[in-house]
Amino acid sequence: EVELVASGGGLVQPGGSLRLSCVASGFTFKYADMTWVRQTPGKGLEWVSGILPGGLAVYADSVKGRFTISRDNTKNTLYLQMNSVKSDDTAMYHCARGFRAISVNEDLKGRGTQVTVSS
Repeated sequence: EVELVASGGGLVQPGGSLRLSCVASGFTFKYADMTWVRQTPGKGLEWVSGILPGGLAVYADSVKGRFTISRDNTKNTLYLQMNSVKSDDTAMYHCARGFRAISVNEDLKGRGTQVTVSS
């Protein structure tokens, strides 16, 4: 059974930083393309970033230069370092399989982590 559990979210002030983590199980993580997406009631689902098994990363224009995706294949863990956060970054963040988009929609059933940017 595939399980994706994100953590590390919370309340952060504009301009602050957070590091999200996502522990994966139930599939061979080291061979999987992985992605972060975020969801808000108003904007719906937005792709944030993706990373290939070898480390090649891509970013949405809205986060480029501020967020960094990374992975530790020995720990089956995906990360998202969020710097210089803005109010628009407020969302529920999920990790999923995929690169420039989610490749398995059911991955959204995994546990997300809420990020709230507010002063």
